[in-house]
Amino acid sequence: MTRFWLMKSEPEECSIDDALAAAQATVPWTGVRNHQARNFMRDAMKVGDGVLFYHSSCPEPGIVGIARVASGTRPDPTQFDAQSPYFDPKSPSGAPRWLLLDVQALKKTRLIGLPELRATPELAGMVVLQRGNRLSITPVSEAHWRWITEKLLGGQVPARQKT
Repeated sequence: MTRFWLMKSEPEECSIDDALAAAQATVPWTGVRNHQARNFMRDAMKVGDGVLFYHSSCPEPGIVGIARVASGTRPDPTQFDAQSPYFDPKSPSGAPRWLLLDVQALKKTRLIGLPELRATPELAGMVVLQRGNRLSITPVSEAHWRWITEKLLGGQVPARQKT
């Protein structure tokens, strides 16, 4: 069963353009330091799941691309790198606390900014629009995925690719 997700990235760290330019358009999703978002990756996200690629912490936050989950989880090496802003000295190497998975960018889209998302009544229940939500990974219902990809993006979603 394919699931759908919204994954936030700061464009200075990894933009949709960076992801598309990477080898096989695939990037490791490093730096997740929230237990709930980590648990989504570990317990619920599967290879082939659809991803709304979202730019955050920028002048115009919003959905900027379509991607897919391209791998299962593995330990995030940034937790062990003292030079990384994601270093976690409390994470034991024998039982890593933080995980990553690979995301494959499929297509850059027009910006669907927060004002447009908020102004669309059919999207009112999206987790990313809920007051106080700060998670970097949130589930997206099939109805919301379809509304965004079919109505707002005109059905221009590429077919899933196998890895």
